[in-house]
Amino acid sequence: MRPTRTTILLTTGLVTLLGMPAAAAAGTPDTLHVNNRPESGCSDSGTGSQAVPYCTISAAAKVAQPGQTVRIQGGTYPESLTLDRSGEPGKPIVFEASATLAGSLTVNGASHVAVRGLKVDKGLQVTRSTGIELDRLQVNPAEPTDFERPAVVIGEASADVRLTRGKLFGVRVEGGAQRTVLGRSEIYGVLHAPVDAQDAPGTAVTNNTLHLDCGAAVSLTGTSTGSAVFNNLVRPMFGGTCPAPERVGISVAPSATSGTRADYNLLIEGAKSQLTAYRWGGTAYETAAEFAAATGQGAHDILVPSAMGVVDGVDGSPAIDSGDPTAPGVLPSDERGFPTADDPRVPNTGKDGGFIDRGHRETQDYLTKVSMTLDQPWAPAGTPVTATATTDSRWPAGLTYRFDFGDGTAPVVTKERSATHVYASPCACTVKATAVTGVGVEVSGEQAAKVTAPDVPLTAGLSGREVLPAAGDLRSYVAPLSVDFEPTAPTAPWPVQRWEADFGDGTQGSGSSLERFRHVYAQPGEYKVTVTLHDAKGAKATATTSVRTGYAASGYVPVTPRRVLDTRATNTPLQGGTPAKLALPAYYEGSGGIQPGGMAAAVLNVTVTDASNDTHLNVWPAGQPRPATSNVNVLKGGTASNTVTVPVGAYGQVMAQLNAGTAGLVVDFVGYYQPNSGERFSPVAPARVADTRTAGGPLGGGQTRTVKVAGVGGIPADAAAVALNLTSTGSSANSHVIAYPDPAQRTATSNLNPEPGRDKSNQAIVPVGPNGTITLYNHTGSTDLVVDAVGFYGKGGTSLFQPAVPKRLADTRETGKLAPGATTVVAGIPSNATGAVVNVTATDTSAPGFLTVYAYGGIRPEASSLNTRPGATVPNHVTTPVSGGRINVSNSWGGSNHVITDLLGWFTQS
Repeated sequence: MRPTRTTILLTTGLVTLLGMPAAAAAGTPDTLHVNNRPESGCSDSGTGSQAVPYCTISAAAKVAQPGQTVRIQGGTYPESLTLDRSGEPGKPIVFEASATLAGSLTVNGASHVAVRGLKVDKGLQVTRSTGIELDRLQVNPAEPTDFERPAVVIGEASADVRLTRGKLFGVRVEGGAQRTVLGRSEIYGVLHAPVDAQDAPGTAVTNNTLHLDCGAAVSLTGTSTGSAVFNNLVRPMFGGTCPAPERVGISVAPSATSGTRADYNLLIEGAKSQLTAYRWGGTAYETAAEFAAATGQGAHDILVPSAMGVVDGVDGSPAIDSGDPTAPGVLPSDERGFPTADDPRVPNTGKDGGFIDRGHRETQDYLTKVSMTLDQPWAPAGTPVTATATTDSRWPAGLTYRFDFGDGTAPVVTKERSATHVYASPCACTVKATAVTGVGVEVSGEQAAKVTAPDVPLTAGLSGREVLPAAGDLRSYVAPLSVDFEPTAPTAPWPVQRWEADFGDGTQGSGSSLERFRHVYAQPGEYKVTVTLHDAKGAKATATTSVRTGYAASGYVPVTPRRVLDTRATNTPLQGGTPAKLALPAYYEGSGGIQPGGMAAAVLNVTVTDASNDTHLNVWPAGQPRPATSNVNVLKGGTASNTVTVPVGAYGQVMAQLNAGTAGLVVDFVGYYQPNSGERFSPVAPARVADTRTAGGPLGGGQTRTVKVAGVGGIPADAAAVALNLTSTGSSANSHVIAYPDPAQRTATSNLNPEPGRDKSNQAIVPVGPNGTITLYNHTGSTDLVVDAVGFYGKGGTSLFQPAVPKRLADTRETGKLAPGATTVVAGIPSNATGAVVNVTATDTSAPGFLTVYAYGGIRPEASSLNTRPGATVPNHVTTPVSGGRINVSNSWGGSNHVITDLLGWFTQS
């Protein structure tokens, strides 16, 4: 492969186009504007300014002066255009367009005119004109189905017309037109020759792709002497037999052979095209060798049997780098504007080692991407750093690389893909690699380089912070007790490649680089965390920090209750002493997919049924020790339920364990608490909002009753959810009661399980329904229901919930029974608490009665928190106001009780 000078492309006077226009005369604008879009405000009676352009091209053409450019805005112009005004040498009239002319284009009696970028729908004609440039035009036939006549006609003694880089449906040069140049165009001939020159001396047909049906691809007849046919690619479009004349590649009549030359053409014969390669001076030639021997022409022509792998820059095409760069009318760029390019993989077999391609397109490298890597992206000053560029170039051997190392030193220019540099001082530099093709196309890639001070020992740092869900984000999963750790290397001469961490809870972790990492602790506490960093050269450094983690204060998110477990459906009852994991949803929409959220604690309704023994169930966060507390107590053969508020453990799970025997377990998810989201809570002194014993009578089986809960009993009218204590009494059958917000959409869950002869209670948190109401449903039998409001969630709420690992606050079995009418004070709640969530259990009861829980120092309300009965251990979930970190538990006059109080969490205004 032998390189040639680019300037060899310009050795013929037929190469250059009219070029950029010179400045217009003083007082004449350089540019006229045409824009027919409705919003342009155009007017053909205006001056063609950008503010008020002409509406038609014809209006501008009538007034255009030498040296002016007419800029035609994209769109379709429904007109036929005649150009009959002339420019001057060095001051052409130029029409620049990216638009469609819906009619025909005629150049008549004009000189020094250029038309560029226009699509012409109904043919082009040039008559009696000189020095005309027609560049980047698409010219369709005069009529859509008229393929018998060429779309472009140049004639009537025109001279020096250049038709270049277009897509044309046939060209005829006639009527004594002289020195016409047809270059770098794609030209179709269906029922006529793609190029037909009749009595057109000096016609140059150079670097075109000619699509041939029947007849000749290039036909020179009459006095078309002194013409040139070079660097063309001839492609038959169809196979089969043609009527006379036969299908011919290049045809030159005897009258046109004088001074006419042809060479460096590529003719595709096609398996079925029956192409006669040449007809010269009346004689047909089937091969290039025969043609050259007989005429002295076509010595470098190529004939191939098939179009496969020949055109459009396909690797290995004989068209690549095999043309004549000095051919008459040759252009330095193709119809896409791409310059002549040397494919370094292909020998330059063109004239004098030239590398122009044959046909209208020039094969390119198509370099689009450069990626760059550093062998030492982090290193101390004085270390050699090598940058390596990788490209998507098909011609990598033809690339030049320019490496700028970003420290102000001169770029390194090389033919190699890599370059090495030594930084003299520390910096945070950006290294940029630029690949440059043989025709000057540049594409870059870059990478950051950190250069540190030399000989500095590695040191480590570590910080940690608790992670909470973003405000209002109920979808993203953020596990409670999550901590993000940020390792740092205040001094690090070499990159840190690995870290190892001891999280202080008996677990370890590791990772790469100085990346932030997260750890989820199993239970609240204070932990000492140690991280060790390892750099690329084997040095290591250690840092420690202490973190305290706990459940964050949270707002309440009410949801439509959802059943998450029913062992009766799978016939897999709980076995005493065997813990069971419960996976809880935090966010869900309708019946769609469940997504984990950032809840800190869940609110559940837990029912134990068909117990084989007197037993109890406790619920606690997964991953933590089982606490010495209880949530549900049940008698053999009985059913008992209770609301449970429990912090969430690892992976959004909680644990449940039956103390002894077996029993069925039903768990309903009724809401949750999440940091930075949900509603605040305000406790109220227990207030009775409904009692069917005094109003409405018992609720029968299958019946519902609407109860007003907002706007009454200290609950504001705009409350989002209410905390209620539900009590059943006088029940005629085993049943279940559901409390729900929307009377039209009863949930498949339960809140209370009435039994004959037993008063039963349970607390529920229920979203408020229409008009401040909730709906109560009794499944079977009949029962009286008592509803006491103990607090609300909503805009008027003042406190957030602070979840707590279940903790026993008081147990009278250690101090003595609570006598009838007596009150005990339970302490141990944080002093800043405004309310508390406790599980209160009555046991060893001597006579039926009830317990009432309320704020220490307050007035005992006329409401019950749980109902007691002899022979039964009765728990209930209680939400109560708190004063000074204490609450009162008051016994009715029915009988004595042991009372057990477990803390589940508290409310705080902070």
